[in-house]
This record gives sequence, structure tokens and C-alpha cells, in this order.
Amino acid sequence: MKSEKEKMLTGDLYDGFDAELVAERGRAYELFSQLNNIGRTFQADRTKILTELLGECGQDVWVESPFYCDYGYNIILGDGVFINFNCTILDSMEIRIGDGTLIGPGVHIYSATHPTDPKVRAKGLENAKPVTIGSNIWIGGGVIVCPGVRIGDNTTIGAGSVVTKDIPANVVAAGNPCRVIREIEQHDKELE
Repeated sequence: MKSEKEKMLTGDLYDGFDAELVAERGRAYELFSQLNNIGRTFQADRTKILTELLGECGQDVWVESPFYCDYGYNIILGDGVFINFNCTILDSMEIRIGDGTLIGPGVHIYSATHPTDPKVRAKGLENAKPVTIGSNIWIGGGVIVCPGVRIGDNTTIGAGSVVTKDIPANVVAAGNPCRVIREIEQHDKELE
């Protein structure tokens, strides 16, 4: 029989108030609280906390405080990731963020979800779906990324968007729900 944690990690319905999961969220709370209370000038200490909190933490990662997460160990950050102030990541399942991705202030990324059937939901069960955010992405401030979403490389997500479905690579997308506005030109005029 699967433990509640095993159920969570495989996308099955699970009891989020299971003692093991409550303890693991408590551990994450202690670590992100340390991160949130340490000064910006203590980069070595911040990196040490992130390395302990996260599943993987690439080189040259910067996470502004405050930062919040559920477990931490399901968050995979590539090299050069920047996460701005007041980001919340609900990582009941893996959330992978690729190299060079920039995340604006107030962004929320959710792998956690709840059943739409009210009878099942009333039993206190929940589940999760993985989120994949590619490399070299810019996610504007106040964006919400919903469970199960994949965002392709080199994409820009406009501020305030709610990403409910996959977004392809090399596009600018925005809105609620988020949708593709245009493709990115290969030789952007900003580089000329």
C-alpha cells in the first residue's frame, strides 16, 4: 500500500494532513523562514539554505525574500534563475524551472490541486500535477501558473496572466486565461 507521500508524488489523491507530510511542510517552513529573515548581503548563507531546501539549486540562483513553498524538495531550479519578491510555489509535485528564467514579483506557481467533485473534496483529499517552466523565460509580475502546465523555452508571460494550459516555446503570451499573442522574431530589434 502506498504512503500518502507516495500518492502525492505520483498524482494520486492523498491526505495532505498526513503526519509525514505535515512534518515535511514544517521543515520547509523553517528553512524558508530562515531565508526570509537573512539579509541580502549574506549570499553564501542564502545559497546554503536554498541548497538544503530545494530538490536542486543551480549555479548563480537568486531568490528574493519573502519566498514561500510547501515542501521545497520538489522544486528544481536551473542555473541563473532569478525569483523576485513574494513568490509562492506549491510544490506537492515536481516544479522544474529551467536555466536563465526570470520570475517577476508576486508570482504563484501551483502543482497542488483539489478534486472538482465536492464529495471527494469534502473528504480532505487533494492531488498534484507537475509544472515545467523551460529555459530563458520571463514571467511577469503577478502571474499564476496552474497545475500541470508546461511553458516552452524563450517565452514571455505577460504580467497578471493566469496560465491554465500549456504555452509553446518562442512566444509572447498574456491574459486570463493566458494565450499566445505573437511569436518571437528570431532577430529581435532590441538586439540590433
